[in-house]
Amino acid sequence: MQRPPKKFVPVPFAYHQEIEMTVDSLTNLGSGIGRIDGWVVFVPFSLPGEVVKARVYRNDKNCSHADLVEVLVPSPDRVQPQCPLFGECGGCQYQHLSYEKQLAWKSRQVEELLKHMAGIVFPVNPCMSTPQIWNYRSKITPHFEKPHNGEIGEIGFLANGRRSQLVDVPECKIAMDEINAALPRIREEIRAKAHSFKRGSTVLMRATEGRVETDFKATAAEKVGSLRFEFLAGDFFQNNPFILPAFTGHVAKQASAGGAKFLVDAYCGSGLFALTLVGNFEKVAGVEVSETSCQWARNNAAANGIGNANFMTASAEAIFGEIDFPKDETAVVIDPPRKGCTPEFLEQLIAFHPSRIVYVSCDPATQIRDLKQLSEGGYRLLEVQPFDLFPHTRHLECVMTLVRD
Repeated sequence: MQRPPKKFVPVPFAYHQEIEMTVDSLTNLGSGIGRIDGWVVFVPFSLPGEVVKARVYRNDKNCSHADLVEVLVPSPDRVQPQCPLFGECGGCQYQHLSYEKQLAWKSRQVEELLKHMAGIVFPVNPCMSTPQIWNYRSKITPHFEKPHNGEIGEIGFLANGRRSQLVDVPECKIAMDEINAALPRIREEIRAKAHSFKRGSTVLMRATEGRVETDFKATAAEKVGSLRFEFLAGDFFQNNPFILPAFTGHVAKQASAGGAKFLVDAYCGSGLFALTLVGNFEKVAGVEVSETSCQWARNNAAANGIGNANFMTASAEAIFGEIDFPKDETAVVIDPPRKGCTPEFLEQLIAFHPSRIVYVSCDPATQIRDLKQLSEGGYRLLEVQPFDLFPHTRHLECVMTLVRD
């Protein structure tokens, strides 16, 4: 038997002890959860209802972690993964689960996070699907390590459960067709100039208007409905273009449902929400801490012939300082980074006191953390709508609508 790591705690299971258990549910990271005599064990790539054999590799204070060895009794929801690297590559967590059940579990996980993190029992709408569940990603960023003996090894993504080990990925089943068509050539070019790399690097591959852009500073473009957006290829822009019309349409509906005439987009970036929602309001103000992003938003407004949207740069400490919209007729859309909002920003938002807040998040856990502060500030949850922008992965976007009490 392999020698255990120095810090391995040998209770309740020995190192690499094989156990059999029934999986009860899934975590929001995609791992199966089971119990043995009440003790919780996490097993990636197992599914609820399955009986599995697993090999323990770590015991924590209140749970253990194990690798899946064998599925003894499979779930009827288990399907054959499309990618041969599934389970080895850390990019996807759910290719073995039927897509219908992926949607159901994502809705359930938001519901459970609301209950356990915020003490809120609230009905979560069924997770909305994207029209295309394979080959949907418009951007990927493979990595490679520094050359060894003059050669570059793996070009791909982190291995499942590893912090540094890479898996070589010659094709990605969730990347757009243009990206997969260009991937062999780009991998070959990187390996051909191995001598020029002194360290590892990240490769940008952004599908834009029929080509694949690899220059982080180049201009990329994406169409959302009738609007065309330009932005830096290396900057953030939603990476599933197929769902964007429905996604932004839902945010527009929620923001305008209370009769608000004015809109503030408080994390406007290059203008995605501000410009797709502008037709529902008399005036829109986009606010950003980055002047570069604000300029892209201004350019996109001008290029699309939009005259009732204004974009301004403001520090995080005074992001609402220049907004003079009447609060009773104003809705605010926020779409912060994965880490969520700072308490200081939320204090400003509560002090600004708009009639309605539409909170868009790629991490429901930080969103629900922020929801607690907004609830204490006088806002009530009205609707929760998850969107599956990233099929076959644990990731989702969640739109929460709040109104003043």
